[in-house]
Amino acid sequence: MLTAYSQVPPAAEQIAMAVLAASPEQRDGATVYGYDANGNLIELRKGTNELICLTDNPFTKGFEVDCYHKDLEPFMARSRELRAQGKTNPEIFDIKEKEVREGKLKMPDRPTTLQVLSGPEGHYNPTTGEVENAEYRYVVYVPFATQETTGLPIKPVVYGGAWLMNPGTHRAHIMIGPPPNTRRYEMKRQ
Repeated sequence: MLTAYSQVPPAAEQIAMAVLAASPEQRDGATVYGYDANGNLIELRKGTNELICLTDNPFTKGFEVDCYHKDLEPFMARSRELRAQGKTNPEIFDIKEKEVREGKLKMPDRPTTLQVLSGPEGHYNPTTGEVENAEYRYVVYVPFATQETTGLPIKPVVYGGAWLMNPGTHRAHIMIGPPPNTRRYEMKRQ
């Protein structure tokens, strides 16, 4: 197993990292999940607002922190559960697609956001409290949306421009930010 750190960072540092994906006014109230020394995802802080943030996984290369609306938690938790069972990303997609269509897994009934700060060479500087070599990406989940229902292109037209990924599926979402092929994105945590 790869590790980016000699040890798992202290909880306070994990929290400081995680909330960098949130807007400044949302950071103090976000629920934060991080890692224990064994690599288990644990709740580090119970929040008071609508955001849930995940800190960078110290056991993987690169840097990624995510914050998402609490209504996406069943969707995100199901991905983590299936990944822990050894399912591949395509298998996870197919299982969740079936479960959403059958009404077993509920998706939010309105657009819901995920904010990501990531980069393959990114790293957190605990002295400055900043992340170096990472970029923001915003994702707006709009389940089952299509190019026809949104008017959005289904691939990036300009660098950083909005486009619709996975149209017509439970995982349809508007991508705003650098195209996924510029980073280690592809279905990592969704």
